[in-house]
Amino acid sequence: MITLKEVHSKKDLKAFVKFPFKLYKDSEYWVPPIISQEIKTFDKKENPVFNDAEVRLFLAYKNNEIVGRIAAITNWLEIKGQNLKKMRFGWFDFIDDLEVSKTLLNKVIEIGKDKNLEFIEGPVGFSNLDKVGVMTEGFESIAPMVTWYNYPYYVKHYEAASFKIEKSYSESKFPFKNVKPEFFYKAQELIKRRYQLKALKLTKTEEVMPYADKMFDLFNDSYASLSSFVAINDVQKEYFKKKFISFVNPEYIKFVVDKDDKMIGFAIVMPAFSKALKKINGKLFPFGFRHIMHAKKHSKDVIFYLIGIHPDYQNKGVHAVIFNEYYETFKEKGIETCFRTPELEDNIAIHQIWKHFQPEVYKRRKTFRKDIT
Repeated sequence: MITLKEVHSKKDLKAFVKFPFKLYKDSEYWVPPIISQEIKTFDKKENPVFNDAEVRLFLAYKNNEIVGRIAAITNWLEIKGQNLKKMRFGWFDFIDDLEVSKTLLNKVIEIGKDKNLEFIEGPVGFSNLDKVGVMTEGFESIAPMVTWYNYPYYVKHYEAASFKIEKSYSESKFPFKNVKPEFFYKAQELIKRRYQLKALKLTKTEEVMPYADKMFDLFNDSYASLSSFVAINDVQKEYFKKKFISFVNPEYIKFVVDKDDKMIGFAIVMPAFSKALKKINGKLFPFGFRHIMHAKKHSKDVIFYLIGIHPDYQNKGVHAVIFNEYYETFKEKGIETCFRTPELEDNIAIHQIWKHFQPEVYKRRKTFRKDIT
C-alpha cells in the first residue's frame, strides 16, 4: 500500500530533496543538485516565485520507505495572465512501481480539480528558467546541471496514466572545431556598421550587473511568443541575478547594444559543472566549493544557457555578432565542446541560428498533459 505525506517540516523537505540521491546512487549519468540550493528553491522567504505561485510537496511511502516524490505547482501569473487553467507538477521521481507514480499524479489532479483548473502538465518547474521535461532519449550521457535526469522507465508511467505529449524539446551539442569564423565574421562587421551596434567586453561580475535588468527585460521581449511563456517580474530578476550570475564567468556573458546603449541581444554561457557536481555529491562544504570554482575556471565544455535577440532585430544577423565574441573567448580558453539546453522543437528560429555548426541532437525530452475537467 502506498501512503502520501505532505512536506511541512525541515526534516521532510530535506528528505524530499535527497530522495533522488538514493534513487540514482548507482547511475553514472545523474547529476546531483547542490542540496542547500535545492532547499532554498522551496523556501518562501528565499524564492520570490512564491509571491505569485503555490507549491505543495508530497512524499510517497511504501513499507515505511520513501519511494517517490512530486511537487504540485500553481502559477497564478500563468493562470490569470494567460487565462491558462493549468496545474503544474515537477520534481517528480519514483521507483518503477505504477502504483507509486499513479498515487502521486492523482494527488496533483485532486489539487487541480479543487482549484477549478482544466489540465495538468509536467514535469516543469515554477517558471521558464527552471528545469523542464522528462527525458525520452539520451539516457547514456551525463545530464547538464540545468536539466533533470530520469530512468527510461519514467515514460511508460506517463503512458500508463493516460497522459499525452504536450511539448517536445531537444538538446544538442557540437565540437568547437565546427565553429568556422567565415560563417559570421564578415557578416557581424557589416551588421554592426549597418545598425550602429557594438558588443560589450565584460571581464568582471560587477560590470555585468548594471546590464542584468536590461537583459531580463530583453529575455521577456524575445521569448514572449513561445508557448506558455511567463514573464519574469522585477522581484524575480533580483533573485535570478543572485542565483545564477555568480556561477557564470563574466566573459561568458555577451551583450550587444545600439548607439543609445539599448540592449539588442544577449547570451549566457555556463561552464559545464556536471563532473564537479558528481564529485561533491550535493555538498558545497568542506571541499565542494573548490571543485565548483575549478570547473568554473577550467572546464573545456560549455553550455549555451540563454540567447535572446530583440524582436525588431530578429532575422537581421545580430546573432553573428554574439558568435564572433564567443569564438574569440572560446579559442583563448581552449573550449572543446558546446552544449545547448532544452529547446522547443517547434522553435524554428533558434534552430536556424545553430545550423552552420552541425549540431548533433543527443537528448530529447517531453512534457506530458492530462485533462482533469
